[in-house]
Amino acid sequence: MTLILRRAALAGLGSLIAAPALHAQGWQPTRPLRIVVTYPPGGVNDIVARIVAEPLSREVGQPVVVENRAGAGGNIGTQHVIQSDADGYTILLGTTALFGVNPIVYASTGVDAVRDLTSIGMLGQVANILSVMPGKVEATNLRDFIAEAKRRQLVFGSVGNGSSSHLSAVVFMKMAGIEATHVPYRGSSPLVAAMLAKDVDFGFDTAATSTAHIRSGAFRPLAVTTTTRASALPEVPTMAEAGLPGYDLGIWFNLAVAKRTPAAATARLRDALAKAMAPQTVDRLRTAFVDPITVPVAENDAWIAASAARWQGIAREAHIAAD
Repeated sequence: MTLILRRAALAGLGSLIAAPALHAQGWQPTRPLRIVVTYPPGGVNDIVARIVAEPLSREVGQPVVVENRAGAGGNIGTQHVIQSDADGYTILLGTTALFGVNPIVYASTGVDAVRDLTSIGMLGQVANILSVMPGKVEATNLRDFIAEAKRRQLVFGSVGNGSSSHLSAVVFMKMAGIEATHVPYRGSSPLVAAMLAKDVDFGFDTAATSTAHIRSGAFRPLAVTTTTRASALPEVPTMAEAGLPGYDLGIWFNLAVAKRTPAAATARLRDALAKAMAPQTVDRLRTAFVDPITVPVAENDAWIAASAARWQGIAREAHIAAD
């Protein structure tokens, strides 16, 4: 009897010793996770999510599926993530627009990504390219283009009112001291078509959709909007290099969960994403024209809040409203 009691006591002690070890392992998902993309399939946002989903799935030990919930400039998908069960299973593919422009453009909806979401990691950034149309614009560099824009009225296109494409132009024109007529299109494809048809004089669009046309000679690139050159177009200078110091408007991507998510789940997802962002994943993102961006995960939320505040200030000053 004594031996039995002793064995039972040792078994109990073993359980107590094992408990902290199990606790240290943290949260472990037991069913598939979702990455919600707030735009239709096929675009750069969708591509980025699918590139990241595969290695993230391996790290969490569960399938990670991409779910497209488009509409209202991304607010429908963002609101869905904020209002879903905060259990770590629903993740948002966050963008500059969702965090930095939508709270101004769609203020009446009450959706505020900075307030209601927490980042589990940055994925990278993509540059917008300032391109002019050969045959319509004479300038071959930024300084000459600014001078040309001061001499005559130009027309520029964007992928939509309040988009990063539009706001990139707003900041550029303010810093350069020029004015131009804005024609907003409903997405990148219509804008590219208008640029190819020479319906506009210049436009800002991402490296993902501009590079092929730049290489063909249909677009003449003058500068990128980021502080570093785009890996897809290393010959194109930054705005600062081209003569407009202080210009910096990169379009970034991150993954985020509802701020109410338990700390253990958030920590587990951050660890898994950090491991998923291995060199192979970064190389695949580069094929989608997304370059790395280094922000320590502990500083993500503060960095995003500062970036969002800057974009919101631009949107307010430009009096941006939803179409």
